[in-house]
Amino acid sequence: MFDYREAFAAVSETLRTEKRYRVFTEIARDKVKFPRANWHNEDGPREVTVWCSNDYLGMGRHPDVVAAMIEEAERGSVGAGGTRNISGNSHAVVELERELAGLHDKEAALVFSSGYVANQTAIATIAQCLPNCIIFSDSENHNSMIEGVRRAGCEKKIFRHNDVVHLEELLKAADPDRPKLIVFESVYSMDGDVGPLHAFADLAKKYGAITYLDEVHAVGMYGAHGAGYAEEIGAMDRIDIIQGTLGKGFGCFGGYIAASREIVDAVRCNAHGFIFTTALPPPVAAAARASIRHLKTSSAERQGQRRQVARVKRRLAELGIPVLDNPTHIVPVMIGDAAKAKAASDLLLDRHAIYVQPINYPTVPRGTERLRITPTPFHDDALIEDLARALADVFDTLGLERRQASALAAE
Repeated sequence: MFDYREAFAAVSETLRTEKRYRVFTEIARDKVKFPRANWHNEDGPREVTVWCSNDYLGMGRHPDVVAAMIEEAERGSVGAGGTRNISGNSHAVVELERELAGLHDKEAALVFSSGYVANQTAIATIAQCLPNCIIFSDSENHNSMIEGVRRAGCEKKIFRHNDVVHLEELLKAADPDRPKLIVFESVYSMDGDVGPLHAFADLAKKYGAITYLDEVHAVGMYGAHGAGYAEEIGAMDRIDIIQGTLGKGFGCFGGYIAASREIVDAVRCNAHGFIFTTALPPPVAAAARASIRHLKTSSAERQGQRRQVARVKRRLAELGIPVLDNPTHIVPVMIGDAAKAKAASDLLLDRHAIYVQPINYPTVPRGTERLRITPTPFHDDALIEDLARALADVFDTLGLERRQASALAAE
């Protein structure tokens, strides 16, 4: 008889052998002390500083956001009660979609249960609505986008990362009469580089394609109103479909697309990942709307984050800590080995009370393992100094090579 238990155990053992076994650190966030949190381990709770949260601006603990969630829960219900088409279309979610459409200057928006589901579902549905569609996808797109492309079941072309020349070669070779969908990101979350949005929009116009932009690591943090990197560089009106998340810069939960009324309506009526899943809880929708409204008018959080990101990069450069250069808020500390990345993370937590999760394959290619640091406006100068000195100690303890101080340190 087949040994099911042994089969599953073998899978985990393989990951342990490859130093890729995933260990989740139990963290209880503290609204008052953010970015500090309590690490719960076998010795009991211990206060640590979190340096890898995607709550990039700390909006998950903003008083207006918390108050909006509590008010909606007390007035209505904690849960959504089911799918939107059966249990009713929550007023809080409808208001959130109006807010999102306005944020991105689009006719309509549609909220999903997560950013992953938004990509997986919307990309597939949009392509399936276009007869004989070809999808052109950046080679470094997120797994959720790859899944969306796969589920579409239509012809796909993968262009080299951010390579405008290669994309044009593929577009030029395609039948001019076939519908074309180009999917790409603005801020790439692991390397922190950005896509050439204007160049992609130019190609879409030239070859009769429509564009789908993932802004999940940019919304809230870029642009005058927090609408994302496309707003930051004046490209928002040139993008057909903008996808975002409510779970990172906005500090809440959920995902969405914003586009023309026709595109949103087609997805709403056909997307299985939307139709057959429980709707976003009204308190979460209310909290997200409050966060968006705040960041539309407040630049303090964005300015504070940029200031502290620059400080982190400069201080690490001074100590020769190898950081992948990029123009965004992502600070990838390069290790290059899965076992050493895990050991570095463990040392930071055990010895220095600093929580940074190691990033290994398949999230990043083998040989590029790293610690992904994400400063917030609330990581003050003292915490930055603690981080810098801790990383220097960990690098020296593990025999990891430090570089000479870079030009960035002198800026």
